[in-house]
Amino acid sequence: MRWPKLSTQNVRPSRFRPPFCPWRDCESHEGARARFHAHGSYRTKASSGRVPRFRCTCCKHTCSRQTFSTTYYLKKPHLLVAVASQLAACSAHRQIARSARCAKTSVTRMAERLGRHAILFHARCRKRLACIRESIVHDHFETRLGSKHQALGIGTAVGSDSWFVYDVDPAPHKGSGRRPDRQGEATSESFAGTYVRSIKRTYSGLVSRIPEGETITLVVDGRNDYRYAMRDECLARRIVLQVFPNPDRGPKGSPRSPEAIARDHAMFPADQLHQLIRHSCSDHKGKSIAFGRRLESILGRAHLMAVWKNFIKARSERRPDPSTPAMKVGLTTEPWIWEWILSRRLFSTREAVPEIGLKLYEKRWTMGLPELQAPHAG
Repeated sequence: MRWPKLSTQNVRPSRFRPPFCPWRDCESHEGARARFHAHGSYRTKASSGRVPRFRCTCCKHTCSRQTFSTTYYLKKPHLLVAVASQLAACSAHRQIARSARCAKTSVTRMAERLGRHAILFHARCRKRLACIRESIVHDHFETRLGSKHQALGIGTAVGSDSWFVYDVDPAPHKGSGRRPDRQGEATSESFAGTYVRSIKRTYSGLVSRIPEGETITLVVDGRNDYRYAMRDECLARRIVLQVFPNPDRGPKGSPRSPEAIARDHAMFPADQLHQLIRHSCSDHKGKSIAFGRRLESILGRAHLMAVWKNFIKARSERRPDPSTPAMKVGLTTEPWIWEWILSRRLFSTREAVPEIGLKLYEKRWTMGLPELQAPHAG
């Protein structure tokens, strides 16, 4: 995958030219070749040199070099990489703020920006992927949304051989709380069939990445929602399910049954990802003070974790194999670092983002659903 490693804000002004017009109503925003004239420069407190400006010859709007950088409008751009690395290292927003000596709200805004960038970056990676030639392990990661009375399932599709995270999809549902004052929220009709819709969205995205006439194998557990999703004839013709039901484990410490061993071996790529998310994200701990407040924020951080696992983290830290999942699927030839992933800004109007990704990017998922905007439990 072609991707610049040098950050946009570090490109010399004399060598930088806007690759396209950033204004979505311009003809040169998506396809036509953009032409620009120099339009002066300006200084900022965060940059040491002058930032060049340009005027588009087509729409007459202006932009600058900073428009194409992930640190646009930031007063402390040097913190963006540090915040990204600490978010993937189980640090909470207040902990990061104390380490960086900045306001907690600054970290929260950077986390939101990183989540949006990860959604677009993940969409671009899926577009650059060749045909999927491996089976996919699919399962939902269970967490909380705002409080213990609102739950959220995060559908994850992981390659069985490469361990590449192909898809991240939300499935909010009612929690297990039994407080009388929360019964109205728990029986909300907006949660009906969320698992089936989430599975269908993932299935449709995976089917679009395989050649016409071929099938793809999905390894799943015994949840009935997978069979309900397969009632769609278009999906049933292209997907082969391998079901490994969750067997009874018995008391803690008891030996695993042959069924449990087979299930754990088949579902290991998804189970490993869920363990990493639970271990490396503070908003998925059992303490209610750390629960995420908004669905879009939780999914943005989940996409950030998927990008970190695909491009930065080695597949195994116990074996002498530094290859990453992105290297296994042919996207890269070496492990990446956060500076490379954040080297250039992405625009939602220029990426092949699915509808669910746009809803998360534009924060339209919880619009009109007060039960998904519960106040923080802490």
